[in-house]
Amino acid sequence: MKLLLDTCTFLWLTLEVRGLSDTARKVLADSENEAFLSTASTWEMAIKYHASKLELRIPVSIFVPQQRAAHQLLSLPIDEEAALYAAELPKYRGDPFDRMLVAQAILNGMTLLTPDPLIRRYPVRTLW
Repeated sequence: MKLLLDTCTFLWLTLEVRGLSDTARKVLADSENEAFLSTASTWEMAIKYHASKLELRIPVSIFVPQQRAAHQLLSLPIDEEAALYAAELPKYRGDPFDRMLVAQAILNGMTLLTPDPLIRRYPVRTLW
């Protein structure tokens, strides 16, 4: 299964926050699955870090690639098709980063690993 991590899922995984579900832990530990972190999530974390809304022990520019590698997460770049598709999605979520993750998951046949109930309103496979 191809998994796309929601930004909060990545943070809970890497910061070892208790919010990560047992299901999420199980699918992330399964070596048969491929797990991805979107560039949209990286961008969101960078913005929040520099606005002092995300506290990290090391700079975000070191934290994200270090943790992505440590957890064997592949990088998923934002492409034109996903950008255009995200703009067409209903605004169930006002967050453009969430809509980008939904678009990328749909277009790439991925399951979005997210606890967000509003994301489930979109026609995307989710797991939590």
